[in-house]
Amino acid sequence: MLEILKVILLGIVEGITEWLPISSTGHMILLDEFVKLNVSPEFKEMFMVVIQLGAILAVVLLFFKRLWPFHKPDPNRTGIAKVMSPRKINMWLKIFVSCVPAIIIGLPLDDWLDEHFYNYVVVALMLVIYGVLFIVVENHFRNREAQIEKISQITWKTALLVGVFQVLALIPGTSRSGATILGGLMLGMNRKTASEYTFFLAVPVMAGASLLKLVKFGFHFTGTEVLFLLVGMLVAFVVSLFVIKFLMNFIRRHDFKVFGWYRIVLGALILIYFAVKTLAAGA
Repeated sequence: MLEILKVILLGIVEGITEWLPISSTGHMILLDEFVKLNVSPEFKEMFMVVIQLGAILAVVLLFFKRLWPFHKPDPNRTGIAKVMSPRKINMWLKIFVSCVPAIIIGLPLDDWLDEHFYNYVVVALMLVIYGVLFIVVENHFRNREAQIEKISQITWKTALLVGVFQVLALIPGTSRSGATILGGLMLGMNRKTASEYTFFLAVPVMAGASLLKLVKFGFHFTGTEVLFLLVGMLVAFVVSLFVIKFLMNFIRRHDFKVFGWYRIVLGALILIYFAVKTLAAGA
C-alpha cells in the first residue's frame, strides 16, 4: 500500500509538471530523493517516462475534435478530403515536421544524454537558465503584437524551428513544454497558440519516447509492475485534465514570468540541497 501511495504521488507530480513549463524531470529527480520507489533501477527509469502516456491521453480527450482528422464521408468532396479533413492533415504534417529534429538527434543520443546529463547539476542549471529566458522573452516581447494567433497560421518553416527548440529539451531540466512554448513565443505565436501547439506536439513525441523505453525494458513485467504503471498513468491522466485547463485559463490573463521565477527558485534549491548533502556525506 505504501508503494501505491508513492506511485500516486509520482503520478500527481508528472501530471502537474508535464504541462507547466517547469520541468517534470527536475521535479522527479528531487522527489526521488525523498520518495524511493521500491523497484529495480531499470523499471524506475522506464516508469518515469511511460506514465507520460496518461498525460497524453488527457490531451487527446480534451482536444479530440481538433486532433481527430476523420469525418463522415462528404458526398460533395472527392479523394481523401471526402473522409479526412485537409486542415487537420496539414496540421499533423506540420507536427511531424516539428518532430524530425528530435528524431534525428534524440534517438541516436538517447543513452549518451542520459549518462552524461541526467544529474542534479545539469537539471538545476537548466531550470535557472530557462527561467531567466522566460522572464527576458516576456519582457522583450511585452508590447509586441503576435503574428500567429492560431495553429493554422503556423508555417512549415515555423513548425521546423519549433522542432529545433524542442531538441533543447533533450537536456534534462529544460522542460519539453518550456522549450517549445519559449520557442513559439520567440517565433511570433501568442501564448494560447504556443501552448496548444506544445500540447499537440506532445502526443507523438511522448508516445514515441514511451514506446522506446518500453522496447528497451523488454515488455517483461511482474503483476506489481503492471499495477504501478496503470495507477501512475491513471493519476497522471486525471491530474493532467485539470492542469491543462488551468494553464489555458491562466494565460488568458497572465504571462509566463511566474513560471520563470519558480524555475529559478527550484533550481537554486536543488543546488543548495545537493551541495549540503554532499558536504554532510564528506564530513
